[in-house]
Amino acid sequence: MRISKDTRLCMSLAGRPGNFGTRFHNALYEELGLDYIYKAFTTTDLRGAIVGIRALGIRGCAVSMPFKETCVEYLDELDPSAAVIGSVNTIVNEDGYLRAYNTDYIAVSKLLSGVPTDSTFVLRGSGGMAKAVAYAMRDAGFCSGTILARNERAGRALAEACGYTWRPDLDPAGADLLINVTPVGMAGGPEADDLAFPPETIERAQTVFEVVALPPETPLIRHARTLGKRVITGAEVAVLQALEQFVLYTGVRPTDEQVERAAVLARG
Repeated sequence: MRISKDTRLCMSLAGRPGNFGTRFHNALYEELGLDYIYKAFTTTDLRGAIVGIRALGIRGCAVSMPFKETCVEYLDELDPSAAVIGSVNTIVNEDGYLRAYNTDYIAVSKLLSGVPTDSTFVLRGSGGMAKAVAYAMRDAGFCSGTILARNERAGRALAEACGYTWRPDLDPAGADLLINVTPVGMAGGPEADDLAFPPETIERAQTVFEVVALPPETPLIRHARTLGKRVITGAEVAVLQALEQFVLYTGVRPTDEQVERAAVLARG
């Protein structure tokens, strides 16, 4: 990719930068002939990084753990998708004015569209991504849910904010819909080979929703598929949220075919 003085820079900030976003965005920039480039960074000075985005005219920034909530105080405006959650995953720079969004919320809302809203659910996790999922479910009309979290303060707060219940351990009855928003099953982690829910709980469920994107087929998703369950994968979330970021940065919406080609390249 040729870089000129007019090239617009987009970036990501993460505690552990990955390659998916970089590959996905750059593949679409190249295919669509857009003069943009995307780079991944980490930082130990979040305030300085946000000041740099403003000062250097960086067009957009994806925000990942552990910065999704702590970056809020340095921004100018929160879109409703981020304001309702208090968690940000996308910053757009309009001539030095930083507006923040949560495209995780947008992606999850779209992926839940085919799941019956009268389903009972258990959401495992209470961090920034869990907030995006829980608020998306609340706003979609899911009424009967449990936030499963060992962190009582965060778990209770999220459950109360969305009108759900909190539990520190799993109800043996399980639920119709299981959602994992923890690192269990994540490649390279200490629990990479583990199931986020017990096999008997997965067997009783109708739908399994995994937010972990790497690997695309986690132990939870593989097990659910063998049981014939409907699955929603973290890879789907990753593509949809990245697509919405791309549109916010460029004002261009690629075709489904272009998105799929970029996703294949990004996963490779």
